[in-house]
Amino acid sequence: ILTIISVMFVSATIATAARWVLGRNRCDSTCSTSFTTIPHASEGESRAFFGRAVCQRRPLFSSGRGRTRFDAESISFVVLSKKIAVAGGSGFVGRRLVRRLESEGNSVVVLTRKPSKIEGTFPTSVKIIQYDPYESGPWQSELDGVDAVVNLVGDPISEGRWTAEKKQNILDSRIKTTEKIVEAIEKAQSRPSVLVNGSAIGFYGTSETATFTEKDGSGDDFLSEICIGWEGAASKVTSLGTRLVIIRTGIVLGDEGGALAKMIPIFKLFAGGPIGTGMQWFSWVHADDIVALIEKAVNDPSMSGAYNGTAPNPVRMSTLCAALGRVMGRPSWLPVPSFALEALLGEGAQVVLNGQQVLPERSLAAGMKYEYPTIEEALTEILGK
Repeated sequence: ILTIISVMFVSATIATAARWVLGRNRCDSTCSTSFTTIPHASEGESRAFFGRAVCQRRPLFSSGRGRTRFDAESISFVVLSKKIAVAGGSGFVGRRLVRRLESEGNSVVVLTRKPSKIEGTFPTSVKIIQYDPYESGPWQSELDGVDAVVNLVGDPISEGRWTAEKKQNILDSRIKTTEKIVEAIEKAQSRPSVLVNGSAIGFYGTSETATFTEKDGSGDDFLSEICIGWEGAASKVTSLGTRLVIIRTGIVLGDEGGALAKMIPIFKLFAGGPIGTGMQWFSWVHADDIVALIEKAVNDPSMSGAYNGTAPNPVRMSTLCAALGRVMGRPSWLPVPSFALEALLGEGAQVVLNGQQVLPERSLAAGMKYEYPTIEEALTEILGK
């Protein structure tokens, strides 16, 4: 009898230990579980636990009244959440960011000019606020009491010719809208602890030979002018006691938008190839990784200043197109001549004809872990869906 009891006891212990190891980040119907949500977690708490379920288990064995009791199935979880406002949540990166933040238990407010554009895009728990980003208004009160603000607002730069009006719209859609975000933070009685503001690697200018990190200064072309003004508008928030993180984003790859979504149909028709000389640098980042970097910036109080939102392995345009062809099983043989793009886009053609080799030195030093560090890994994940 003692032998049978011992075998049963050991079996139960092994089974429970297996559930601990294999399922420690989830809870199933067999355990007695309670969930506690702590809203508006402090930055220190969130740094350790943001977006995770933290298991608090009682001791495996407890003694009482002269006997030992097995008590490993009583588990409680603490989920720390934040209230986060996202301006530009209807865009390519913004949509993915909002879905991720919401899925991890955060309370998310999306500021958008056109709510109809994202109708049905997010769970009903996401609060949608219509606003005019160029004007002060009641929408600004939505930033009072939030823990973080993410500002991704900005008109596309690679669509259409750069007329004088188009260039002014590109500037205003970043600088003036950011000024209104900062104004809203200033008005708030309870200010957010962090503003994560967009920028771009165009800050550095272009080069076929130089390598740029966050330590490098700005270029002197129109794209640099945009980023300098954009970052300058956001910098005023630091005087209000709000931490500022600038994300200088590279070319974001994903199947829901961006440059890759425009290239895939051409390659499917066996008409793909490098753009221009093919020697220009292509500093890219997978959409999931840029979202992870933004989330880390929201969560990590040690992060401040500028961070490059690029993968650690930039490639030249010809290498990108060759990799895209391999993953798709299509040739990369038909180049798009520079003069054709210049005729179509004018000055705006520089966005694709010129590039820069940008490395995420500070992002890596901050502990950013890239899920897709190479172009082959990124394209395989995107096109393998």
